[in-house]
Amino acid sequence: LLVSTTFPPVQKVVGPLATTWRSETAAATEEIAVAGESFAQNPTIFPLINPDGTSDTEDKRAGIGPVVPACSVSASVTLGIVPSSVSASGVAGTVPEDLCMFASKYDAIRVANGLPIVTRFVYDSCMEQRLFWMAESPSSDPSDAWGHIGSVRIDGVPSVGCDGNLAGGSSNTGATVATKWWDSLSHRTSLYRPGSSVTGVCIAFAMTHGGNGDPYSFTRAAARWTSC
Repeated sequence: LLVSTTFPPVQKVVGPLATTWRSETAAATEEIAVAGESFAQNPTIFPLINPDGTSDTEDKRAGIGPVVPACSVSASVTLGIVPSSVSASGVAGTVPEDLCMFASKYDAIRVANGLPIVTRFVYDSCMEQRLFWMAESPSSDPSDAWGHIGSVRIDGVPSVGCDGNLAGGSSNTGATVATKWWDSLSHRTSLYRPGSSVTGVCIAFAMTHGGNGDPYSFTRAAARWTSC
């Protein structure tokens, strides 16, 4: 991956990000208030569900293409270190290509819509822990436990980790979820923030692959706008 040397090493930012997110309850509440959630599983398409219970009935998937086997980003973009974690039950976590594909598509969408690019993208272990919790549900329904803080898993195990904008489903990649979040107005407001300055901004991201009865190609992803 091509990385910029403009910023100090990203790995020094990743840890504090999770701590800051957990402690800023008010900020999290405000941010999630405008963040919906998207869940698509082929051949069934789940609508985009917003926190207030309303839904965006149109599943807009323009721009979603085939899985790209390799990824690179501009020299001006810095990507955080991704450890490729695996959960206790064997669910695969974020891999470097997930973050790369997300960053590349996220900035391509911004450029196509006349917005300045974000130059720093980081892996978020705290959001990944929440995605692991979702993926490890014993329910055969992949939408069990899907939702923001306060969602309940079928076996009653309390949620862990941190919240964020959510997207997922069969054969989704970092690139497809970036498109889904742009196509949903509530996600666009929370994660892309048209009109906002990108100075000092980081986009935190996590993704899991598979789960209880789900193939590796079934993904769950989370992302949030934060500061470096």
